[in-house]
Amino acid sequence: MNISLEEQVVKQLMRSQNILLLPSAPADGDSLGSALALYRVLSKLGKKVTVITAEPVPQDLQFLPLIEKLGEGFDGGENFTITVHGSIQDVQHSIKPGLVNIILTPEEGSSISAENVSFSEGLDDYDLFVTVDTGDLVQLGKFYEKHPDLFQKVPVINIDHHASNGEFGTINYVDIKASATTEMLVPLIQRIERESGQFLMDADIATLLLAGIITDTGSFQHSNTTPKAFQVAAQLLDWGARQQEIIKHVYKTKSLSALKLWGKVLSDIQFERENHFVWSTITQRDLLETGAKMEESGAIIDELLNNAPGAEVVILLKEKAPGLLSASVRTTTAEVDASAIAGMFGGGGHKRAAGFRIKGMNFDEAVHKVVSTIREIQGKRHGIAPIQTAPQQEDQSTD
Repeated sequence: MNISLEEQVVKQLMRSQNILLLPSAPADGDSLGSALALYRVLSKLGKKVTVITAEPVPQDLQFLPLIEKLGEGFDGGENFTITVHGSIQDVQHSIKPGLVNIILTPEEGSSISAENVSFSEGLDDYDLFVTVDTGDLVQLGKFYEKHPDLFQKVPVINIDHHASNGEFGTINYVDIKASATTEMLVPLIQRIERESGQFLMDADIATLLLAGIITDTGSFQHSNTTPKAFQVAAQLLDWGARQQEIIKHVYKTKSLSALKLWGKVLSDIQFERENHFVWSTITQRDLLETGAKMEESGAIIDELLNNAPGAEVVILLKEKAPGLLSASVRTTTAEVDASAIAGMFGGGGHKRAAGFRIKGMNFDEAVHKVVSTIREIQGKRHGIAPIQTAPQQEDQSTD
């Protein structure tokens, strides 16, 4: 008898004991809400659970329940293992401030070389990885860059709602009709409750799950808002989800530096009316001048969308670091696929909301490349010759 994907996910979660949860980057309400809700559920079942993020948590999401359980990067947990392949007669060590010496004495006739020694960061203990809201493994940042081989050795449950998901998991639980990954977790948690015989849902878990739905639907304003999203949200409220807490922190609380950054970005909007294309940028200089952090820019793309009547494509281009551009893409019509645009630059997402990154290119040159590409796409759609402009030269004084 065939079992459903939902059953496969639950069975794998139930039999695993040491689980690493990996939300996508950049961190948002859906990825963090999903990871932390699963953390709470699996911890209640007595599992050993670790959850990490590749990038800092935005200020407006610091209120999320259990956010203190989230680790940035990965330090391998409690243990760092040194493995020596060979015959060892004796091991001695000395510990001094800032220095540890380990002395190995091989058995007579044996020897030790660097090739016989290997190191691990406690990763061998994990029997399951769970990625949430992650369309591609590169969204896991440095963890994946450092440990790509582990995703072939350790079972991976891939839980996501992006149409561009690469189905990289051992089990791929992907529902592109879901408004958010947290929406998908509700039936999973209910099934886990039936399997375990425990009531696991609580007000914190419900709040985390609702936060994912609210942020991914733009408080039920985006086109991915479905009747099921409202239905699940209502059930979460019934379970104690703190809706007003989410609304207050995500939409009604902004630092002065964030407001300055928003003002800068909105004042620099470029509206190419004939191409039905709106875009703006955030540079490292903008952050320096406003005192803001890049994490505070999360909702600006939606503000651009709301202030761009007649636009079909809205894009925000961010200079995350020298040589690294991060882009958020939104479209307002089904005839323009945001995930297809992002896919041209190695990214992905949904038909109306997507993102991508460009590495190793001067920011101005990368902006020019992106803007020129979208101008060409929109120009063909509307029968307009593309605008030919040269990329701006980088201002070396800001280095």
